[in-house]
Amino acid sequence: MTFFAIHALLLAAALALDRVAGEPGWLWSRLPHPVVLMGRLIGWGDRSLNDPDRTFRQRKLRGTAMMGVLAIGFAVLGSGISLGLHHLPGGFVVEILIAAILLAQKSLVDHTSDVAEALENGGIEAGRETVARIVGRDVSVLDEDGVGRAAMESLAENFSDAVVAPAFWFLLAGLPGLLVFKLASTADSMIGHRSPRHEAFGWAGARLDDVLNFVPARLAALLIAGAAALLRAEPGKALRVAFSDAPKHRSPNAGWPEAALAGALRLAFGGPRRYGDEMVDGAWLNRGGRRLVEVADIRRAVHLIDTAWGLLMGLAILIGMAARFLH
Repeated sequence: MTFFAIHALLLAAALALDRVAGEPGWLWSRLPHPVVLMGRLIGWGDRSLNDPDRTFRQRKLRGTAMMGVLAIGFAVLGSGISLGLHHLPGGFVVEILIAAILLAQKSLVDHTSDVAEALENGGIEAGRETVARIVGRDVSVLDEDGVGRAAMESLAENFSDAVVAPAFWFLLAGLPGLLVFKLASTADSMIGHRSPRHEAFGWAGARLDDVLNFVPARLAALLIAGAAALLRAEPGKALRVAFSDAPKHRSPNAGWPEAALAGALRLAFGGPRRYGDEMVDGAWLNRGGRRLVEVADIRRAVHLIDTAWGLLMGLAILIGMAARFLH
């Protein structure tokens, strides 16, 4: 079989395994998660190379060099692992396990569903406490509508960043592509901030993450619109809002899945929010949509994103079968 056919079918299996089994907590309580190891390397580089006494340009060059070395290193590591597994009987099973570990559909829908359960059974305080586990904004000032919006915005953004994007890069480039993507994503979350310490040093990590998420974010919006069509929601509005409002988002990529989900559910996402002491005047996505959020909306969003995940897995199977028979 061709590279595409093999990796598409391996991807479909990894997507299914992740959705069924999720994160093996028993394993990560004994061993460090691969993303944790990436984070330790990035943290070490930040402490060792990001000298505040250096000029802005020097710190930017150092951060770029660090990301270049790490990206090459993880690409080589992924290639070595993949090559070794292809020469082992049943090595494809291990490759599926590695890919599944670096996907996050089950944990994504579980954490969002937990917010709905907390709001329904414990009220606003429980909702704030639960949503704080998945968002970085200040939740202490959120009302129930704000908690619901935060949960659904995180659901949409992370469907792209933690499911569609790693799947896309595994399909295109196998384990090397997957590992490099997860490295960029980890770097963006750790040092990709426009803060005095990281604006220069974290520039390369943030830009690499933007580049690697460019196509997946737009693919995620299409998958959400497709899921909306299957669930008789608002597929046309999902696409219209994505194309009209996504460019208003402060992120070049996160606005696409968020706007698509807002349109599909006829809700308004975004708006002002607080991060620590900083107040961010975020743009509204689907400004004319409903701003009063019900627990049922969160559950509808979870169902829609899970359906979009099903479309992604179906697409992987179709690509694999087509590549196999056209070869």
